[in-house]
Amino acid sequence: MRSKELGVKRFWSTTGVVTLTGALLLTSAPMASADQVRDAQWPLTVYGAEKVWKTSQGAGVTVAVIDSGVDASHPDLTGQVLPGKDFTGAGKPHEDNIGHGTAMASLIAGHGHGVNASAGVMGLAPKAKILPVRVSVTRGEDETDGKIDTAGWVAGVRFAVEQGAEVINLSLDDSSAYPGSKAAKAIQYAQEHDVVVVASTGNDAGTVNYPAALPGVVAAAAVDKGLNPWSKSNTGNVIVAAPGVEVAQADPTTGSGYSVADGTSGSSAYVSAIVALLRSKYPDLTAGQIINRLIKSASFLNNTGRTAPDKELGYGIARPGTALTMDIPKGPKQGPLAQSKPSTSTNSGAASDDNDSTSLAKKKKKSSSGSFLIIAGIAAAVVVIGILFAVLRNRRNGGNGGPGSGGGTPPQGTGYPPQPPTGYQQYPNTAPNQGYPRPPGQNPQHPNPYAQQPPHQGQ
Repeated sequence: MRSKELGVKRFWSTTGVVTLTGALLLTSAPMASADQVRDAQWPLTVYGAEKVWKTSQGAGVTVAVIDSGVDASHPDLTGQVLPGKDFTGAGKPHEDNIGHGTAMASLIAGHGHGVNASAGVMGLAPKAKILPVRVSVTRGEDETDGKIDTAGWVAGVRFAVEQGAEVINLSLDDSSAYPGSKAAKAIQYAQEHDVVVVASTGNDAGTVNYPAALPGVVAAAAVDKGLNPWSKSNTGNVIVAAPGVEVAQADPTTGSGYSVADGTSGSSAYVSAIVALLRSKYPDLTAGQIINRLIKSASFLNNTGRTAPDKELGYGIARPGTALTMDIPKGPKQGPLAQSKPSTSTNSGAASDDNDSTSLAKKKKKSSSGSFLIIAGIAAAVVVIGILFAVLRNRRNGGNGGPGSGGGTPPQGTGYPPQPPTGYQQYPNTAPNQGYPRPPGQNPQHPNPYAQQPPHQGQ
């Protein structure tokens, strides 16, 4: 059975070399039938999906799939795909000539088909809606070189936010998405609007690529059927891991409509689905608090001897059932991951459950300013009293400046104006420190609002 590349390895764009090894580069093989697909969906078995769906199926949550488009006519996705937008200029967000976007959508929100939906792909969040955001991806002659429109997917991120997406899946790698770039700012914009951004780490056994490596992004690595780290999964700044090897998925480019693939793209899709389940179950939690549940419920399972965060598994393998039911405090609104500083504020302090860091800083500043005014007022009063005292004493002494004095200068050692009373702390001339203090031990480059405990072990 001939393997097929679902994407490209190296892209050239106006901003430089773009590498999509963790995204649109997946080695896949067609599957014979829809029934075979259902039998091959080992991640659903590992996750105990039937039990998970009794708690949440992702209803009411929109997941944006920024990819090669989503085939809305695929039997496993009918009714699941929103209008979306095409940033290729073709005006066809429901067209997918590569098959990758449809594959990701099926892993997230596929509902199967046939009698009792027993055939085809079942997504992990089958009642979530998919917002297709199609971007331009073209193959080269040998299917390893091609081009991608970086500006297209960056604009797609902002579009997804404006359309109300609560989760954005980026099963792509792009070296143009470095910190400070337009891509990074678009992702920061999404985070500032309470959106969870999930991205694939990469498939070349290197370090985690952008945009997954950006602050606050949930970087998803891959594990195989034995729940061991996939050898080609990129490592380093991993947040969680999920199934990504021999994953059955929808694929409109094959005769059967299905294929089996390896890659962290699938891992990203599964993590996005778990986030959709959580956002449906806990609509009152912020994006950061949802990530908190995701991280705190992850486990290394049979990968003993690891310490979080692990370079291959991050905080562990994401577990939807545990994430939905485990007793986990909400935690700060910002969540446990370091994030880029908001463009409207220079404050990097931690958020709290009841007050955000900006409001706390303002209260602190107001309090410091008020203290300054009170102390300054006291000091002024002391000066006035001292002057009156000197004038009255001068009059009692006949205006000659004191007994035995021949001039009007104050007696030696008196000082003018008089010193504050004994025990009075004079306020310094320098302005008070009005900045909001950073919690002890917090790294200014990597804010961590609260101590991160190692993930819970076991199922």
